[in-house]
Amino acid sequence: MESSIQVGVNGPAVWVRVAGRGSFLNSGGLKDFARAMVNKGYREFVFDLQDCAMMDSTFMGTMAGMALRLKELGQGRLHVVHCGERSRDLLSGLGLDQIFDIHANGAAAPQCQLLSKKGSTAEGETQKREQAGTMLAAHEALCRAAPENVTRFKDVLEYLKQDLHQESPAN
Repeated sequence: MESSIQVGVNGPAVWVRVAGRGSFLNSGGLKDFARAMVNKGYREFVFDLQDCAMMDSTFMGTMAGMALRLKELGQGRLHVVHCGERSRDLLSGLGLDQIFDIHANGAAAPQCQLLSKKGSTAEGETQKREQAGTMLAAHEALCRAAPENVTRFKDVLEYLKQDLHQESPAN
């Protein structure tokens, strides 16, 4: 299944439309985009999950990191619209319904552009490190969002930390 993330701005809100899978493969680009939009002053993010087939823990952790950043700033909110039962179960299973506004329906997303995929195969090692870093940050955000996630992702966190240290360039 082809997956894509489309983004657009409608007034004060940044829209993110997920088609197919929200996964560790597209979380890095989403994190970079969100950081840039927050730096430009945007504080409302709307995730449209109407065409989302599934989300992995890295993707949901990236969303959690965005919501926690808005909370740190003391303004803004992350909204999830067109959230089906399966997606709602995934999000609430990780306690993310406590930090997101989740709705089964909502307004239609504005005209959105495809979020570009970064990197080329020539940058394979750098890309792997960035991906591992994104995955680690996402899982740490899940643990900050809901303390019960610490035991759930303890092994994943340990593995990612070891993976990042092993891949450090030798002196």
